[in-house]
Amino acid sequence: MKLSELLQDVAYLSATADMDTEISGISYDSRKTCPGDLFVAVKGFSSDGHKFIPAALEKGAAVILCEDIPREGTPYVQVKDCRLALALSSRNLYGNPAGEMTVIGITGTSGKTTSSYLIKHMLEEKLGAKVGLIGTNGNMIGKEFLHSEFTTPESLELQQLFRRMADSGCTHVVMEVSSHSLVLERVAGIHFDVALYTNLSQDHLDFHHTMEEYAAAKKKIFSVCSAACVNADDAWSDYMTEGAECPILSFAVDAESDLRAENVSLSASGVRFDACFWDEREETSLAIPGLFSVHNALGVMAVGLVLGLSLPDCADAMRSAKGVKGRLESVPTDGDYDIIIDYSHKPDALENVLRTLRLVTRGRLIVLFGCGGDRDRLKRPIMGSIAADRADLCIVTSDNPRTEEPEAIIDEILAGMEGKSTPILRICDREEAIRTAIDNARAGDVILLAGKGHEDYQVIGHEKRHMDEREIVADYLKTRKKI
Repeated sequence: MKLSELLQDVAYLSATADMDTEISGISYDSRKTCPGDLFVAVKGFSSDGHKFIPAALEKGAAVILCEDIPREGTPYVQVKDCRLALALSSRNLYGNPAGEMTVIGITGTSGKTTSSYLIKHMLEEKLGAKVGLIGTNGNMIGKEFLHSEFTTPESLELQQLFRRMADSGCTHVVMEVSSHSLVLERVAGIHFDVALYTNLSQDHLDFHHTMEEYAAAKKKIFSVCSAACVNADDAWSDYMTEGAECPILSFAVDAESDLRAENVSLSASGVRFDACFWDEREETSLAIPGLFSVHNALGVMAVGLVLGLSLPDCADAMRSAKGVKGRLESVPTDGDYDIIIDYSHKPDALENVLRTLRLVTRGRLIVLFGCGGDRDRLKRPIMGSIAADRADLCIVTSDNPRTEEPEAIIDEILAGMEGKSTPILRICDREEAIRTAIDNARAGDVILLAGKGHEDYQVIGHEKRHMDEREIVADYLKTRKKI
C-alpha cells in the first residue's frame, strides 16, 4: 500500500517521505519492525518511541511517523498526535474491517463484560449471527477464544483483530470500550452502530485524576455512534447524553425511561422482572443474582431493540442465558457453605456484590479481597470500609501488587477499616488467605473471593504468575479430604 493511501484522513504537519513509497506494514515497537514498515514513534508513559527510531531504521523501517522531527536524512511524516495517526493508518492498512460488521460498543465502570457476553448470546440465538467479542475476559471469534492483555487492544492489534473477525464471517462484533482506549485513541476511526452506557463510579482516578475527567472520557463514545442505550438510573446519565446527536433509548428500574423494569424479584438463583417497552410487557428472567443484573439485562435488551429485535425475542434470550466466568461464579465446595468468585475490584462493584450475597446468606458473609498495585490508590480505604460494613469477616490480602509493596497496599486498605467492629484477618499471601477462609467456613456461610474473577494469574513486579482461584480451592479441598 502506498504511503498516501495509508495516511488517508491523517492530518500531518510536515513530511520528507515520498508519498508513493510502498509500505508493507505498521509497527510501533522497534523490536517487531519489519523491512518496509511505517514505524510510529508513540510517546508512551514509560518510554518514548522517538528514542527507538534508529533501531527501527536498522530493522528496515521505510518511513517514520513522528511528533518530533528526527535526524536529517530520515524519511518522516510529522503529526500532532501519533496515537491518533496510528489508529487511522491501522484502519486504512486493514481496509476498515469494522465497517464490514455491525459494531456494538459498551462503556461504563461496571457491567461491561457481562453485558458483552449477554449481547453475544442474544445475537447468536436470535439472529443466528457469528459474533466477535473483545473484552476483559479475552477475545472471541464465534466460539474460538483468544487471550488478551487489555480490555481494549492497542489500535494496530484491534484493527488486525477486526480484519480476522470479518474474514472469518463475523457479521457483528461486541466490544468493551474502556476509558483508557477512548483517551488514548485506540478506537479512533471506528464508528459504533450502537453504544451502550452502563454506569459510572470511582475507578481509574490514577489515570483520569478526577471523576469529571473520567466521565468526559466515557462520553466520547456518544460522538461516534449511530444510536445509544443509556442507564437512566445512573447519576451521570444526563451528563453523558447532553449534546448527543444520535437517537437514545433509555432504560431504568427507577427513573423515567423508554425501557423499564417493573415487579422486580431478586433471589439466589437470579432475577425476575417485567420488561416494559411502550405498550408491551414481557416477563423476563436472568440466572445471575443482584439488582445490577436487572440493569445489565435491560441494557442488553435495549441494544437488541435498537438492532431490530422484538421485545419477546430479547426477553427469551435473557431467559436462556448462562452466567459469565468470574462474575458471581459458584465454585464447588466440600460442605454446607458456598464459595463465590467475582471480579469486583472497584468500590461500587464490591458493595453491589456484598449486598446481593447478603440476601442469600444463611450464616456469615466472609469476604476476601485486596487492591491492585500501580492503580487508583484512593479507592483502597473506600473498599476497606465497604467490606467491613457489609461482611461478617474480612480477609485482606494481595491482588495484583505489580511494582508496589503488597503489605503497603494492605496498609492503605486497612486505613478505611479503622474503628470497625468486623473481625479482620491480614494475610498477604493470597493462596494462604483462601485456605484460611475455607478453614473458617461454617454451615450456611458464603465466602466471596473478590477482585480476581476470570483472571488465572497474579502480577508481581513485572512478572505474571499462574494463579487460578478455582484450582487453589479444588486442590485444597482434595488435600483436606486426605487428612
